[in-house]
Amino acid sequence: MTGKIIALEDVELSLGDGAARVEVLKGISLGVEQGEAVGLVGPSGSGKSTLLMVMAGLERPDRGRVLLDGEDLTQLGEDELARVRGARIGIVFQSFHLVPTMTALENVALPLELAGRPGAFRRAEEELAIVGLGKRLHHYPSQLSGGEQQRVAIARALAPDPAVLVADEPTGNLDEATGRAVADLLLGLKRERGATLVLVTHDLALARRCDRTVPLRAGRIAEADAPTGAQDAA
Repeated sequence: MTGKIIALEDVELSLGDGAARVEVLKGISLGVEQGEAVGLVGPSGSGKSTLLMVMAGLERPDRGRVLLDGEDLTQLGEDELARVRGARIGIVFQSFHLVPTMTALENVALPLELAGRPGAFRRAEEELAIVGLGKRLHHYPSQLSGGEQQRVAIARALAPDPAVLVADEPTGNLDEATGRAVADLLLGLKRERGATLVLVTHDLALARRCDRTVPLRAGRIAEADAPTGAQDAA
């Protein structure tokens, strides 16, 4: 899979214990090119979010390999894996996952501080200005709308300048108009920075804006990956 920034090779993963153990991913092999936008689509329970978490190093597969720019994440210890995630993978969740006792500025600066990056608050302020929240730096999540909270989450994910951005239903908790605005922002920033984007979505309009979609059914890729023909322009 030369040239792929993400490569999954025969990945299998089961979750749960004993009789309740469920096979979630079944022999997944998938490559994602540098700078590509890929949409993971399929019904609930098909394994989309679990696959995304495996790509991000947040779930370890039972079998197979997960390569990030040639480095096998499955061979890394927890500390090294956390370092790789912090430096090279940005993550956006459906439910924002902001720290409620921290301001927007503090939320965005947090991963930079944890990584020991100099000028964390200056960089956080710049990122918040880019996502249109330059005047909301000192507001807490409870003082922000859903769309604003997701913008903070996007700024936080992009602040370390990751090579790969993964997003799990980034517009799932937003109304249609706000979701469209957040999608515009996410795809626009991805394009400007040359990052790779992999997102899970039930929104077919958003999926069509990716370079291609990967459909999942019952833990397997349902058919050959197909280019959508759509551009990721904002």
